[in-house]
Amino acid sequence: MAGFTTEKSKQTALARLDLIHKWREFRKKFKNKLQADYDFINLYNSSNSHLFEILGKISRGSLHRWSSMLNCTEDYTKLLPQYKYASVNEYRTVLTDEEIKIFMDLLLHPNRISIGKATALTKYKLKEQGQSFIPADITFRRYAKWFKDNNYDKWILARDGEKALSDKVEPYIKRDASLLDVGDILVADGHKLAFQVINPFTGKPCRATLVGFLDWKSTALVGYEIMPEENTQCIASALRNAIINLDMIPKVIYQDNGRAFRAKYFTDDKGFNELGFQGLYSKLGIETVFARPYNARAKVIERFFKDFQEGFEKLLSSYIGSNIFQKPAYLMRNEKFHKSLHNEFIPTIEETIKMIDMWLSFKNSQPCPNAPNKTIAEVLNERKTQNIDTNTLDDLMLATEVKTIQRNGIRFLNCDYFDERLYGFKSKVMIKYNLFDLTKIKVFTTKGEYLCTAERVTETHPMAKILGDVKDFEDYKQKIQKQQKLRRKTIKSVKEFLSTDEMKFIETKIENDENLNDVQAPFKPHLNTVQIAFKNNSEKYEYLITHNPNDSWISEFKNTKEYKLLYE
Repeated sequence: MAGFTTEKSKQTALARLDLIHKWREFRKKFKNKLQADYDFINLYNSSNSHLFEILGKISRGSLHRWSSMLNCTEDYTKLLPQYKYASVNEYRTVLTDEEIKIFMDLLLHPNRISIGKATALTKYKLKEQGQSFIPADITFRRYAKWFKDNNYDKWILARDGEKALSDKVEPYIKRDASLLDVGDILVADGHKLAFQVINPFTGKPCRATLVGFLDWKSTALVGYEIMPEENTQCIASALRNAIINLDMIPKVIYQDNGRAFRAKYFTDDKGFNELGFQGLYSKLGIETVFARPYNARAKVIERFFKDFQEGFEKLLSSYIGSNIFQKPAYLMRNEKFHKSLHNEFIPTIEETIKMIDMWLSFKNSQPCPNAPNKTIAEVLNERKTQNIDTNTLDDLMLATEVKTIQRNGIRFLNCDYFDERLYGFKSKVMIKYNLFDLTKIKVFTTKGEYLCTAERVTETHPMAKILGDVKDFEDYKQKIQKQQKLRRKTIKSVKEFLSTDEMKFIETKIENDENLNDVQAPFKPHLNTVQIAFKNNSEKYEYLITHNPNDSWISEFKNTKEYKLLYE
């Protein structure tokens, strides 16, 4: 190429000039110039001189040709190697256009056929067509290398697709995160966990999905939600957790293309705008920005998930890998040794959240890439909080199916949730919950009206007074008092409907029945021709202490263990 000289070409030309000078001086010592030339060539080719390292072995003809090229001058540029450079759009090859077409049709196939296999298939097809001269394998390989080096964009697009073109070839824009404040932009994305957790809905192991919101400035994961089952509200619930942890409303939510983000983690691929989330975000004053499709490098949260997998997921005993190539040894066939060493522990959602939070504490103690000389936690703590009222975020909570109120409240995830507002109702309600705190759920009517916050019902000690401690007995007393309170509430409300003398007598009897237990056989006294059946001694005692306190049976009952257990 005219006007272009590489450093290597310059070094070669200067070495040739030096060798010509030595050769001419050597020839002066001999009358037989022909013999002198051969002697000089033999001495040079058998030496380990600096010139030999540059030029390598040469012939007598090379010396005379270089001398002629100088034409009695000292211009070393006349000795520059005359390399023939192939142009970007043209390559000198013995391959014909037909041979190139057959070869490249195979090489640019989306199934990514290897160069060796494409070469073999091309040569076979040429033989089938009756072609006598078949180029060598190295000829095809050299052409493939030239095409890849000079048409890398076409090579990647044809073989790997648009996403690979965006990730590997297209130039990218560098963004200056130092211009942001904490909470300005939250980046959202999801990550299929590479370890198993216990599905709270089925009780079986599963690979859940973590949907997270990462603060761009501090690179801290400020909020996330673990989704054991497909649920469209998981994205909104993760944002709710992020707002609560930050104690501020972010200005912008930056996430993957709406439809792509939805389809990536759910079977139904409705777009983001079709799910109603944009309205929820707008209500909070949050601007929603979607990343351009195939623009994975724009999502800074991807780097976080890589650290998460290497630094957290691979440390868990339930790690199974994100693909078949990352599968641990104990899951392979015939790996009895590793199976015998493997710990079968699989965490629940609550245990997983605790472990993730512990790892996040470690992660946030690392240096922040967007703020020199500060840790991620230090940058995060510089934010200006807004004292967010969590009740305003109820619309972002994870909604479940409609539930029916039962005797013990609402049955959810094998637990009962109860509040006094639910007593006496048998209708259907809608509940909203957060997997981060399953001690309570919020209850709404099917029309969306708030009813109450129901707390999870705890189990009571079977024999709190005798075998339990003070806390167990106090828990038992509180629950008994709550039962009695609800019963009196029902009786009071019914009194206005029942006003006869006979019903008043029955009400008095029921009102004194505070604690019914099947202890002894019924006792049936006769009073004013009205036969009363007592279910146990406690019921009899309650009746007699009100209507006949001098009855001798009362003093006898007070000396029993049953009386001391119930009333002392």
